[in-house]
Amino acid sequence: MVAAAAAVALAATIIGAWIFQAVGYAPCKLCLEQRYAYYAGVPLAALAALSAPSQPKLARLILLIVGLMLAANAVFGVYHAGVEWGWWAGPTDCSPAGGASALPGQAGNLLQQMQTARVVNCSEAALRILGLSLAGWNAVICAVLAVVSLRAAARG
Repeated sequence: MVAAAAAVALAATIIGAWIFQAVGYAPCKLCLEQRYAYYAGVPLAALAALSAPSQPKLARLILLIVGLMLAANAVFGVYHAGVEWGWWAGPTDCSPAGGASALPGQAGNLLQQMQTARVVNCSEAALRILGLSLAGWNAVICAVLAVVSLRAAARG
């Protein structure tokens, strides 16, 4: 039951991120990297849910892995939120120094277009909801799901 709920919550979160992106909130490099935990977590949590009735030990192991992965991603979310608040420096390759993006429909040199593509600044929150950026919400969601997953793995 916990594994299925975790799979649904993880899927809903990543779908929410895609929706924000579709309406114009471009993700930065750190935002995209935080999504890896969701891309791995959804199928793993679903696998744990499917295997629980016949192989409970396997399901617990998978939930342990999911919980540890989400705990690490929560820490990563705190790091990114700290970069946005200016508490510490972010990665140097996540700055707005990339220049203007190439014009749509321009065939041109692909390498040149990639080199001049606009870099989304990791130190600026594109959106804040109830005072937290999406990186902050990622940290909260991952921390809660990590605790739930780890407790379920420990209890069996």
